[in-house]
Amino acid sequence: MPTRSRTTFTPRPRGFTLLELLVVMVIIGLLASIVGPQYFKQIGHSNAKVARAQIEALGQALDQYKLDAGRYPSTEQGLAALSLAPADAPKWRGPYLKRELPLDPWGTAYQYLAPGQHGDYDLVSLGADAQPGGDDEAADVTSW
Repeated sequence: MPTRSRTTFTPRPRGFTLLELLVVMVIIGLLASIVGPQYFKQIGHSNAKVARAQIEALGQALDQYKLDAGRYPSTEQGLAALSLAPADAPKWRGPYLKRELPLDPWGTAYQYLAPGQHGDYDLVSLGADAQPGGDDEAADVTSW
């Protein structure tokens, strides 16, 4: 006699309940509230690192300008003297920058003062707030 196979009935999965979905959304929200500020804090630190690197590169270009012209550009000539020859610099051998003069990572121009209060020149990025001083991302990035 042939044997019949017994089939067992298994219910189909029905998906998630509304309560389960809400719990998952609360957990994701909590994780985002913890991770989000840390992520944006790292972005601020990376902007400061970019500003330091740009100030270092501008400092090297200024040093090369001084080797050729015998002095740093004046405050009035500014950093533009690294790209365009000033009228009073006959020994200018530039341009001293491979690209156009960069803005700081926050989109504002670097402040240049020669002679500087802290050295032969002062080169400053005013940070995210574009105001002197500040803390964290708003802190100034300087050449000294």
